[in-house]
Amino acid sequence: MRHQPIPPRLFIENRARLAKLLPRRSIAIVNANDLAPTNADGLSLMIPNSDLFYLTGVEQEESVLVLAPDAANPRLRAVLFVREPNPHLALWEGYKLSKEDATRISGVPEIKWLSELPGHLRILFCELDHVHLNSNEHPRATVEVQSRDARFIEALRSQYPLHDYRRLAPLLHKLRLVKSPAEVDLLRKACSITHEGFLRVLRTTRPGLNEADLEAEFAHEFTRSHARFAYNPIIASGPNACVLHYNQNDQPLRPGQLVLLDVAASYANYNADLTRTIPVSGRFSPRQRDVYQSVLRVLRSMINEARPGVLHADWQKKSLAVMTEELLRLKLITREQVRKQKPDSPAAKKYFMHGLGHSLGLDVHDVGSLHQPFAPGWVLTVEPGIYLPEEGFGIRLENDILVTKGRPIDLMANIPIEPDAIEDLMHQPAPRRPTSKRAAKR
Repeated sequence: MRHQPIPPRLFIENRARLAKLLPRRSIAIVNANDLAPTNADGLSLMIPNSDLFYLTGVEQEESVLVLAPDAANPRLRAVLFVREPNPHLALWEGYKLSKEDATRISGVPEIKWLSELPGHLRILFCELDHVHLNSNEHPRATVEVQSRDARFIEALRSQYPLHDYRRLAPLLHKLRLVKSPAEVDLLRKACSITHEGFLRVLRTTRPGLNEADLEAEFAHEFTRSHARFAYNPIIASGPNACVLHYNQNDQPLRPGQLVLLDVAASYANYNADLTRTIPVSGRFSPRQRDVYQSVLRVLRSMINEARPGVLHADWQKKSLAVMTEELLRLKLITREQVRKQKPDSPAAKKYFMHGLGHSLGLDVHDVGSLHQPFAPGWVLTVEPGIYLPEEGFGIRLENDILVTKGRPIDLMANIPIEPDAIEDLMHQPAPRRPTSKRAAKR
């Protein structure tokens, strides 16, 4: 693993919480993700299955967790299956988990090799009734290729057709939505690394560079901190900022432009999500600053509104009302347009056309129902924006917050966001830093 070891207590507690939600006489099975093919004989890097990681901390392909809290034999109640290491795998693919390492990471005392899975399942299926199986039930997912979960479900239904099959995703989504203190600490670490990357880019940005140069600065900081990009970075200068999911990142930075940076780190598979918009030349124009301050006021207002009991739809509606007042102030819309707006087509949507935020955690667009009221332990993004393609710029600002019983906690409160602070940092010389701990000792 790239990150520092996580105490297995986190995964032990997560499994215990899931076991309490399972009906009597149940089995729950969670698979690792497939290694996705690229071209020819290529494979993508391993992307851990978020649910399997949540329950075990294991990031190795083909791993399977089987939970059966009511199994008669206590040794069968939680078993983790992993690939058996051998010299061939060691030569071609490198290290694979030993049984001892799998227990050390996951806290699961009973580890078996993957070849033992069929016999293990037969014992449990002869004893228990309800089978909870997993699938990707994110409402925005595009599922076009049969997954390992789907193949596994087909095989089990064929072999054991008379069991009661149920969905595991709703139970895991309910659990994952509320972050434990240990998970919040990991999210704070991802935010801290993101902070360092942003400072590095602030001190680097100038006319004549390319969007790709700023991406490289983030990559340097994230990699040296044992992290990775949480999502494809958006480095959008000038009018590119009006493309919401711009990923080209190859255009020159021109004097007078703004550059929108929607970039964040993932540490130990827990994701930050940051957006800042900065002036390429180091100073905002009066118009740019005016629009920026409007977006910042909406951000701060809506952070304060993220309280327990609030529904996402009402939060979003309130953000449009606050944004409407800012757009009126900027003279981008008129009172007449607001008066004539329809409920499903607010006037503000012309310039703020996306959602205000989403849940965050092991996935950037994390699991959880938008129809549940906010509750303590939720982590949300807050990301208002104003996009002015006719003026050649767009501004989005985004912070990550923790919902508590009282006021929400801004996990990115220390990341510069005030326009004066941005300008001041952009005019400071970049500090000289060693590239490695070894270099620092010389």
